[in-house]
Amino acid sequence: MKKILIIQTAFIGDVILATGIVESLHHAYPDAKIDFLLRRGNEALLKEHPHIHRVIVWEKQSGKIKSLLNIIRELRKDNYDLLINMQRFFSSGFISWLAHAKDKRGYDKNPFSFSYDLKGKHEIGKNHETERNFSLLKGLDKVIYAKPKLYPTAADFEKTKSYKTKPYVCMAPASVWFTKQLPLAKWVELIKTISPDKKIYLLGAPSDSSLCNEISLLAEHGATENLCGKLSLTASAALMQDAVMNYVNDSAPLHLATAVNAPVTAFFCSTIPEFGFGPLSDVAIIKQVSHLDCRPCGLHGYRQCPRGNFRCGYQIKI
Repeated sequence: MKKILIIQTAFIGDVILATGIVESLHHAYPDAKIDFLLRRGNEALLKEHPHIHRVIVWEKQSGKIKSLLNIIRELRKDNYDLLINMQRFFSSGFISWLAHAKDKRGYDKNPFSFSYDLKGKHEIGKNHETERNFSLLKGLDKVIYAKPKLYPTAADFEKTKSYKTKPYVCMAPASVWFTKQLPLAKWVELIKTISPDKKIYLLGAPSDSSLCNEISLLAEHGATENLCGKLSLTASAALMQDAVMNYVNDSAPLHLATAVNAPVTAFFCSTIPEFGFGPLSDVAIIKQVSHLDCRPCGLHGYRQCPRGNFRCGYQIKI
């Protein structure tokens, strides 16, 4: 095995979970060159990754078709020994169909699965997503299951060094989806339980800053600092790695914690861990409400609670 292509063009969390496959393949074929195709915005996750030869970026938001055709043109110049497509949708299937590879693998739900040498089943509710991904490696020699792993750089650790002078916790309160996000009042309640001798760092994107400012203002904890937009994804992981605890929603920061084996408490509101996206850290706590007949209300989050009460969030005990 000399050349391998991995395709995962979904969101941040999906790319992080796909790194488990990178670990498995590198362990089995340490001399193989592994290329990774992802969407623009996620490439920083794999910056200086020691096991990845090349990161290929798809401009999915602007110039989508042109970028897609350019990528296919470039990939057809390479003759891969193995191609793994972890996406189940048209574009990634189209790429994998036209790329040159001796062994093509992906999920049977992809419209181009007819071109795969191995078709895996992506069944929600039976296994963790990393195990579903690992099933695509069936039959390959010397391959063993591995957890996702990121490699923050020396610069990432240097960037966060000044934040680690005393014990601290990290919190990532925001989520793209309202029903995946623990309510603001609950984050305030949580902060009030943290002893004043511990620092609290609020993490997120620049767009999350106003939410975190409001939480910090209402919680009145003197050692709270809003770091939204101030750290890259890998620098955030470097900070989370040494935290006493990391508090997250069912969203990308959960998988950042997993990828550096950081202690994590994950809040599951409208979704459930059984979907296969729960934490994999050695120290992992799940907080949820288990007695609601309306939960889960869907595989992904919603912009508002379908019943208008959001009990799955407000009834979680801190």
